[in-house]
This record gives sequence, C-alpha cells and structure tokens, in this order.
Amino acid sequence: MRIHFIAIGGSAMHNLALALHEKGYEVSGSDDEIFEPSRSRLEKAGILPAQWGWFPEKITPDLDAVILGMHAREDNPELIRARELGLRIYSYPEYLYEQTKDKKRIIVGGSHGKTTTTSMIMHVLKTCGVEFDYMVGALLEGFDTMVHLSKSSKIAVFEGDEYLSSPIDKRPKFHHYHPDVAILTGIAWDHMNVFPTFDNYVEQFAHFIETIQDNGCLIYYQGDENIRQITCRAKSSVKTVPYEALPHVTRNGKTYVLHGEETELQIFGLHNMQNLHAAYLACKEIGLSDSDFFKAISSYKGAAKRLQKIAETPQCTAYLDFAHSPSKLKATIQAVREQYPDRKLIACMELHTFSSLNAAFLPQYKNSMDQADTAVVYYNPEVIVHKRLPAISPEDVKKGFQNGKLEVFTDNQQLLAFLKEQNYRNSVLLIMTSGNFNGVDLKAMAQELLQQE
Repeated sequence: MRIHFIAIGGSAMHNLALALHEKGYEVSGSDDEIFEPSRSRLEKAGILPAQWGWFPEKITPDLDAVILGMHAREDNPELIRARELGLRIYSYPEYLYEQTKDKKRIIVGGSHGKTTTTSMIMHVLKTCGVEFDYMVGALLEGFDTMVHLSKSSKIAVFEGDEYLSSPIDKRPKFHHYHPDVAILTGIAWDHMNVFPTFDNYVEQFAHFIETIQDNGCLIYYQGDENIRQITCRAKSSVKTVPYEALPHVTRNGKTYVLHGEETELQIFGLHNMQNLHAAYLACKEIGLSDSDFFKAISSYKGAAKRLQKIAETPQCTAYLDFAHSPSKLKATIQAVREQYPDRKLIACMELHTFSSLNAAFLPQYKNSMDQADTAVVYYNPEVIVHKRLPAISPEDVKKGFQNGKLEVFTDNQQLLAFLKEQNYRNSVLLIMTSGNFNGVDLKAMAQELLQQE
C-alpha cells in the first residue's frame, strides 16, 4: 500500500503516518513546516519530507490513498492534483475507520475526560495482554505512539473527537467511527468557532449516538442532563448503560476504589472516578473480568497533562493539566481541592483556545475558579490577533470569571514574577493550559517555584 499524507507534521497525522509505516505501508508526505517532536520522530522512521512545501508531482496515479490533514487548505496544490487524478482522499478519521471496520470498535466521546477514559481502557487491555489497535490524544506511559494499527488485532479503542475531520469534510471526527461500544462522558459547550450555538453542539453528540452499530452498546454518564435527553436517538437494538462515579474513599492523600474490596489508585478526583466506571463498563463489554480490571487499573498513573504530577517537595505538589474549557477547569480544581483539603491551592490557567479567547464565551467561566485560594489567568494578546478575534481586556476576563480575587496577566514575565512571590509551604500548584504560557518550560518553572518554599 502506498499512502501520501498532505500535512504530515500534525500531532495526529504524524502518529498515523508512523503507525502505517510500522505496519509495512509505503508512506510519503508533505508539509510547509514541521515542529518537534513530529520532526524527529518522522526523521527517525525515515519518512520526514526532504523539503518543506507542497509538491503536486508527489501525487501520482499509483497512490492507494491520500490522507488530508486539518492544517492543509482547500486550495492546496497536492489536494488539487489528487482530485484531478480521481484518487481516494481520506480524512484522518475516515482512514482510521477504513483500517478497523472489521474490528470491534470502542469509541470514547464527550467534551471532557475522553483522553483519560481512553487511556484507562488502553492501560487495562495492555496490562491484561489483550492485543488492540488504538488512537488517543496524548502520549501515554508504556505506549510509543498515539496511534497503533495491526493486522491481527480484533479490537480498536479510539478517542472520539467532535472537531472537524478535514478542510473538505466538515463533519465531526467521531461521526466516522461507527462504534460497537460508545462512551459519552459529558457535554459542555466547546469549539464555538465551529458550533455557534449550544443546541448545534449537542446535536453532534446525538448524531454520534445514531451511528452506533446494530446491537451495540451506549455507556453514558447519567449525571449529564444533556446526554440523558439524547439517549433516545439510539437504535432500538442498542443497549444503553448509565454510569456515575464508582464508590471511593480518600485517606491520607490516597484514593481507594470500592468494589467489594478496596483497590488503591494512583489517580484521584470525582471525574476520574466517573471515567474509571466508564472504562470498567467498556472492558466488561469485551469480556474482561472484574478482578483483571481492578488489578490492572491499580497501576494506572494517568495521561500526560491530565492532572500530571510535575514537581513535588514535602510541603508542596505541582500538577499540570490540559483543562481550558469552563467545565474542565472547574472539575480539575475541585478534584485537587478534594484531594488536598488542608493545603492552599494556587491555580494558574491560560486562555489559549479560540473559544476561551472569545469575549462572547468568557461568561461561561463564571465561578469556575472559585475553589482556588489564589486564582490566576494568563493570556497572550498576540494569540488573539493571530486568531483574528476582537481584543479582550483583563477587565473583560475578570467580569467573565466573576471572581473578585482573580489575578489576570498578559505578560508571561509578569506572571512568573507574581508566582515567584507566592508562599508554597503546605500548598498545591495547579497549572492548566492547552498551550505553554508563550514558551515557558512548565515543568522547569514548577520545580523552580517549589524549591523556594
């Protein structure tokens, strides 16, 4: 098989390219720029493009497929050439389905908790020696890539993203996967640049439910009213299984899940206990025993940037989390507050996404950081210009968050100076972002801050 990637350097795209190369396919690709770690990983595999740019001459009739990434534009010269030749052009999710259409597919959807729930299932299956294909939105401990495809596996586990599939396919990615087992963790408005109203956003999840295979299974969080209202969209042959947080207890900073007996976990927080239950139910659907599941999950440490511990001293612990939307922000702060009720909580987040930097969306953040003792928000005005959004002021941010003690910074050096002034004795530092505070090494920063306590 000869496969060409248009925009091969993207996080998802280069992982798929590596997976197909590992499977024995002949892989080529192009991009106008490729950053780390994609560049080094493609180079190591011998499939890094020799030059940056778009080269229509790479598109030849003997290609079996062209995979189009979101980074490309509709007028991309290679895309135009592929269309002229009548080649089969796939979006990233379309090709994942093509590779796994004869396997049992577990798809994890929802506005939050997708990566964590997917990684839980992956960890358990690997620990139990079950072969499977996968696609997940973060690098996980014990896994070399974010995508793996094989000829012999009979199960596929995918994180189901609701964002658009490609520049020429405006359907959400998870509409392509046709799950046998579907999980919905919750719905909280996101991607308002694509889904301008909440009703329109919810409809994408309703359609996802409609794509579940005959005699399939829908596992859904019953505490989410929006999900409860759309479960009726499932086919009559689809089994619906509601879930909530697994019973658990926290003692001396450790969380134990209760399932007839106690199992000590390396993760914590109410949302993680909800995700854990969803993962358990999915694994049960494919035949894993309770004892195998709980024995395996006891060694699960979490996904990168999902309440990831990045620094620790006897007096302070620092966590890094991907939280950026209002629901994720609130849930992450609540989880840390519950785990460390006697410590001061210093929470620092970056507004970085299209939605979060939109003045019309800021009121969605109301009271989302109230449980923090010190609440800090940073944003870079240059990113707003780059995203072609109207300017916002620190006062707009404070008004949106409705938090009288909120500190807002637009200069990362001033932010760092403020953080260095804080007392980290008997505290928790929680850093939340989908970016890096305009080029800050967040792990190094956390380690430096904690050393001064």
